[in-house]
Amino acid sequence: MTFGEVLLWNELKNDMLWGFDFDRQRCIDNYIVDFYCKNLMLAIEIDGMSHNHEEAFAKDEIRQKRLEDLGVIFLRFTEAEVKYDIANVLRCIETKIIEIVKHTENIKLPKDFDMRLLEE
Repeated sequence: MTFGEVLLWNELKNDMLWGFDFDRQRCIDNYIVDFYCKNLMLAIEIDGMSHNHEEAFAKDEIRQKRLEDLGVIFLRFTEAEVKYDIANVLRCIETKIIEIVKHTENIKLPKDFDMRLLEE
């Protein structure tokens, strides 16, 4: 794991983000995503320097398209964003979670989920 992945994992593990269960290095179809919440079908990717090359970018696009076709929702952050602005990264993840919960029927919420988060 990169330093950015470790930082984010420390915020996601043990159901620390509003009680949602995130896995790291989760295999979906024939691909591995950095972090994944099955209940939300939310994948989070941290793109390091290797993702800056055109070939890697093209492979990422193909992989993301395939997984989105399976219903997976993606959030992508750069390694630098996570390392230097983790608070904003977490805010983006929280915003996406609220959006998913509001627009997905029959989603299983953690038992201690604060429903006030869904108020506008």
